[in-house]
Amino acid sequence: MTLGTFFDCDSLGQALLPAVLEAGRLELAHMSSGVVIEQKADNSPVTSADREAEAIIVASLARAMPNVPVVAEEAAADGRLPAPSQRFFLVDALDGTRLFIRGKPEFSINIALIDNGRPVFGLIYAPAFARLYMTKADRLSYVAALQPDAADDVVSALPWQQLVSRAPDFDNLTAFNSPTASGPSGELLKALGVAAQRQLGSSLKFCHLAAGEGDLYVRLGNTFEWDTAAGQAILEAAGGTVTGVDGEALTYGHASRGYLNPHFVAWGRQPLFDRLATSA
Repeated sequence: MTLGTFFDCDSLGQALLPAVLEAGRLELAHMSSGVVIEQKADNSPVTSADREAEAIIVASLARAMPNVPVVAEEAAADGRLPAPSQRFFLVDALDGTRLFIRGKPEFSINIALIDNGRPVFGLIYAPAFARLYMTKADRLSYVAALQPDAADDVVSALPWQQLVSRAPDFDNLTAFNSPTASGPSGELLKALGVAAQRQLGSSLKFCHLAAGEGDLYVRLGNTFEWDTAAGQAILEAAGGTVTGVDGEALTYGHASRGYLNPHFVAWGRQPLFDRLATSA
């Protein structure tokens, strides 16, 4: 299926789902059989599952939208990057590699389409949880149960449930951050008056914010655009916001800085930086 220059989220998602399921099955097979670990140039871990799943996803994107370039994590680590483009895909075929290596289920497959600096389509699949999160043609985001061994023809009949983020209860703010968050991250959470913290891996933090299960996620450390774009698309379609610590929207396509994100905060609804002035 070739979608050409124009697309709608439903058709794109349906075109990609067979490859996403294949990549999910591959990752689960690697996890059960034993993970072989390598080190990238930046000393972060990578596995054969990362590389093989990425190849599956990239090939599917080439079939679906052959004229749209793809910026994928492992290809980027190997120096294989397309020329900068206004419209391009961001792919992290195995987000949460460290958790994956430890046998934890909180890893995910992430695909986003960027147009003019903004994520306009997002798909996140968590094979170990059999959960698919996706933006759809109505510009809303949804979740559906989808087993990795599901037949391709079930995709068109998935039992979608709309995701809606929650308005903050300022007396009971919940953050998706490690309970041991310290330093600047911990200080910011304290200044915002966060009452509870939940630990969750990979881009699933965005999905749980989109589902109304928390209020914010602070990340004052290095992340790349492929780590956040799909999650941002899903969260924003559910009513949330993702900003830098300056309050400006997180944008994409920054090839000149190697697709490195600035520090950011994902919010279940609107940014709450005004609370910092109140607490000062």
